[in-house]
Amino acid sequence: MNSPSRLPLSLPVPPLPLELLRGVSRKLLPGVALVPFNLQRVLLLRLMEQALKEPLADGDFEFLKGKWLKVEITDAGLCWYFTCTEQGRLVISEQEKADAAIRGNLKEFLQLTARTEDPDTLFFQRRLQIEGDTELGLEVKNLLDGVDQDGLPTLLRLLLVQGASVAAALL
Repeated sequence: MNSPSRLPLSLPVPPLPLELLRGVSRKLLPGVALVPFNLQRVLLLRLMEQALKEPLADGDFEFLKGKWLKVEITDAGLCWYFTCTEQGRLVISEQEKADAAIRGNLKEFLQLTARTEDPDTLFFQRRLQIEGDTELGLEVKNLLDGVDQDGLPTLLRLLLVQGASVAAALL
């Protein structure tokens, strides 16, 4: 006589929706780097010119003239080089010889810009890293930390805060 087939004592537990979303977002994030650089540059310049309108007008980026800052978002595979012209305009390039570099994951950059995490904590805990001319990197950090969030356009401020919140949950 055949023995009855035995059912497993427990079934595998499916992942929670949040865990599922985390896995999907981590797999999709590197796809952002597939966006053509010229489109990245146009979008980034528009956002930065809005967000940094006052510091740009005040000449606060003077220290960046003739120097290149590399910003690398490692988990998204994104990398940009920034400088400031003699006329005080930001320039973004795809490849330059960097004087300083700031690198980290998207979550930390969003926390930095939305001010949901203390900038010094992000750097002290090495979640964001400065390499090369650390004085230049610290000037950029201090400049970003001093931007008046209330002066940002409402939609941009909302996108930063909500983006930081979503990134904190998913990344």
